[in-house]
Amino acid sequence: MVHSMRVLITGGTGFIGGELVRTLAGIGHSVTVLSRQSALPLGWPTNVQLIHWPGPPTEMPEQALEQVDAIVNLAGESIGAGRWTNSRKDRIFESRILTTRLLVARIATMPTKPKLLISGSAIDFYGSPGDTPLTEASPPGNTFLAVVCSHWEDEAKAVIKHGVRLAILRTGLVWGPRGGALPRIMLPFKLFVGGPLGSGNQVLSWIHRDDLIGLIRFILENDHVSGPINATAPNPVPNRELSRVLGKLLRRPSFFRTPAFILRLALGEMSELVLKGQRVLPKRALEYKYAFQFPELEGALRNVLNS
Repeated sequence: MVHSMRVLITGGTGFIGGELVRTLAGIGHSVTVLSRQSALPLGWPTNVQLIHWPGPPTEMPEQALEQVDAIVNLAGESIGAGRWTNSRKDRIFESRILTTRLLVARIATMPTKPKLLISGSAIDFYGSPGDTPLTEASPPGNTFLAVVCSHWEDEAKAVIKHGVRLAILRTGLVWGPRGGALPRIMLPFKLFVGGPLGSGNQVLSWIHRDDLIGLIRFILENDHVSGPINATAPNPVPNRELSRVLGKLLRRPSFFRTPAFILRLALGEMSELVLKGQRVLPKRALEYKYAFQFPELEGALRNVLNS
């Protein structure tokens, strides 16, 4: 039986954070959400508290971190909500770096510090090295998002000198019901024009949302887990395989290829998210004996579509 913890979550009302809040509260943990929102969504558990924070550069409220055992830092501007203009790139960068910097600064002032910080990152840390298998020991890349992730992780690492255990989640593409990237990916299939993007050979490293939540729980419950952890399923797939499986499950055609130049015209620099793949392997999660609920793509997508 895992003892009840007091957990603070930043970014706790989004697609991933909201499900994490409901899961942790549902198994008896006391959860505080630090959010720009002024009220929690209707129907959330009674053992969830919201503390309003407008975000950087405003200092974090002192009471948010009082008597907290663990912090899960998921805050950050969405990277897929529109073209990467210079102002959007600034928001993507600053929302992650400044939030983490303020969080660590607040921890530094606390007489009784949390035992654990789980800080977000992404597999974009590795850049786009093609089909090379990537583990947590692989070096950072030099793309825009790789630079963001590298700085983001460096800000989080500052907490270690204060005696706080740090785990960094390098998260892949997340599948889950009613949110994330999947609805946009499925739209062409529902319109009978689905198919591979670009060459279709680019490898997608993905994870079911239940496994991402499961990994966070695993880190909370196992004191020996720390450092960077690739939050991806053990079996990444080429984009063409994703198209084939979606076509099969949705009973739609999956042979209408979208040329790369069209995606570059439509998305600009953001097109790198769908045209350049990464074969990221969850080496450390497997070494820690985390048991994936959804290690294979078809089973993961079938579960999401039936949820």
